[in-house]
Amino acid sequence: MNAPDQSSAPWDTPPAPDGRVSDSTDRNWVDRFAPERSRPFLRLSRADRPAGTWLLLIPCWWGLALAVAADPAGGRLEDLWIAGVCAVGAFLMRGAGCTWNDITDRDIDGGVARTRSRPLPSGRVTVKQALAWMVVQALIGLLLLLTLHPAAILLGVISLAPVCVYPFMKRVTWWPQVFLGLAFNWGALLAWTAHTGALGWPAVLLYLAGIAWTLFYDTIYACCDAEDDALIGVKSTARLFAESTGRWLLGFLVAASLLSLAAAVLATAWSGGLAMGLAIAGVWAFALRLHWQLRRFDRTDGGVCLRLFRDNRNAGLLMALGFAAAALA
Repeated sequence: MNAPDQSSAPWDTPPAPDGRVSDSTDRNWVDRFAPERSRPFLRLSRADRPAGTWLLLIPCWWGLALAVAADPAGGRLEDLWIAGVCAVGAFLMRGAGCTWNDITDRDIDGGVARTRSRPLPSGRVTVKQALAWMVVQALIGLLLLLTLHPAAILLGVISLAPVCVYPFMKRVTWWPQVFLGLAFNWGALLAWTAHTGALGWPAVLLYLAGIAWTLFYDTIYACCDAEDDALIGVKSTARLFAESTGRWLLGFLVAASLLSLAAAVLATAWSGGLAMGLAIAGVWAFALRLHWQLRRFDRTDGGVCLRLFRDNRNAGLLMALGFAAAALA
């Protein structure tokens, strides 16, 4: 199996003396503006790498927009609050989840080029400090969750289960990306329920679409670490698929697109042509963007894989825009 060419990757450099993490985005706000004492904790939450926050938030906005589109009464002022809670909650809970992930993976991360500069393996934060930081983020997130519909609150509490087990899955299964998908796309169920008060089939289909999407983008991301993962025994779909990765990505692309299409059609079936057409256009734009990524995919180039992974924010927002337009139609 060919391993990623780390020579083209941004983490193939000595650790930065100021504590910057190797795969952080250029000129991110944490490294530029945050108080120095707060930076290790914000880096622990991946605030300097915002792609993951977007990938957690976007399914929330999918679910909310599609719920409004499916509601004959349309949207209401409360939906703006739900959208805001989702945004702040995604930042906080992604931060808490990443902190938990880094606590459980601190020994593994020290042996991987891309992750050895993180605050825990580099020694800039202690385990006790990380645990305290995780609890603070989770408690603030809980306070926000408690402002939503009781059914959404229950879903939010249940979501902790996949979040807690995900970091351990790379040790026991070749499919840890499935468990990441279960956690990262829960917002589609929660936001739908926050608006409607109950789960619906469009939300379930959207959730399944999100899991397929996560398998697509996180397999690409896992290609960045394939060489190091093989050395230390960490499992991933990128290692499992090896030279067949491109064909599997195509399958995930098709599954995500068809499930999203089914969700969009089912949610807007009552409303006629315009809303349905706009929702379908969003799905189409999403699928085209994933296809654009697939055409440029090179599993042996870590730098390319990282850029394509980050581009999934754009893909997800394209579908969110289509669903929002359908909700306003």
